[in-house]
Amino acid sequence: MSKSQWLRTPLFPRYARYEGVRCIDFGGWELPVQFSGIQKEHEAVRERAGLFDVSHMGEFYVAGPEAGAFLQQLTTNDISSLQPGKAQYTFLCYPDGGVVDDLLIYMLEQDRYMLVVNASNIDTDWEWLLQHAPPQGVALRNASPDTALLALQGPLAESILTSLCEGAQPASLRPFTFIPDALVEGIPALISRTGYTGEDGFELYVAAEHAPALWDTLIQAGEPLGLLPAGLGARDTLRFEAALPLYGQELSASISPLEAGQGRFIKWNCGEFIGREALSKQREKGISRSLVGLEMIDRGIPRAHYPVHAAGLKSAIGEITTGTYSPTLKANLGLALVHRAYADINQLVEVEIRGKRLQAKVISLPFYQRNRGNRAPIHH
Repeated sequence: MSKSQWLRTPLFPRYARYEGVRCIDFGGWELPVQFSGIQKEHEAVRERAGLFDVSHMGEFYVAGPEAGAFLQQLTTNDISSLQPGKAQYTFLCYPDGGVVDDLLIYMLEQDRYMLVVNASNIDTDWEWLLQHAPPQGVALRNASPDTALLALQGPLAESILTSLCEGAQPASLRPFTFIPDALVEGIPALISRTGYTGEDGFELYVAAEHAPALWDTLIQAGEPLGLLPAGLGARDTLRFEAALPLYGQELSASISPLEAGQGRFIKWNCGEFIGREALSKQREKGISRSLVGLEMIDRGIPRAHYPVHAAGLKSAIGEITTGTYSPTLKANLGLALVHRAYADINQLVEVEIRGKRLQAKVISLPFYQRNRGNRAPIHH
């Protein structure tokens, strides 16, 4: 795909205001990897607040008397546990247990739901829903082109958003709940509290035409408190430190939720769903590979797809799914999918970096957890 064919969010014209902005191709979208610098933006979210344009994400509406039963058959979590104003994280799976996509489901009202899916999978997910929809009782609508999504993240996010809201108060939201009809300085928005950074924060879903005004409003209110616009680079380092999976790296058609350490989002007592039989067999037999956290002992940064070895073995025991220098923990860390025999905490392994095997150690996940203090690196 040439640059002229890249998709742009409704906020693209705002990017030009920032001298340090750098855009890249992200799944066919022209999106900012940074506005002022990845480390600066990362630290702003950890310490103050950051604002992300994530309008490339997809939004589908599923409605009708059979909507709940339809979604229960397609997804791994328990749809029946939802009620209006609540959301859940879940998976669409293939029959073999691999992941079609990971997504959020919002219950808007009885028999009406909003699904939020990954940008790279919008077409795949939409076709998956159409393929499995019953002939009647379910109406589907792809609202992705008409919807913008801003994520306000960080310890000051609540106070910034509260100062702008009329009526409904963001502070009243518990995690994975939402206000469907909030007003932010007069702009109608659905406000939820989920987050993809390891910090407190909010998502604001608005009509695409309202996105620029909402962006300006949030920036103006947050800048005096140290809020920075943040790009894909900081989004990735933040979610990585919190060990939140990214589709295409920790989850994929060939990596199941159980292998990715996400078994808590599979509910076994809610009847049949696509992939249940294969996942049940994985659970009974035990998974052959597991997602682990690694800290480098030798100097070197692990990167995606670098092989992971065990001392004395010629063939690899796995590979890095995501790796980087952690701005918060000041350490070179990696997520790796490795053979289960080498997944125990404190297990020594070797990461192959530019032809050299460098020593690393399996450590517990997540690397960083809010309100529990920064996890100290093992080695410096």
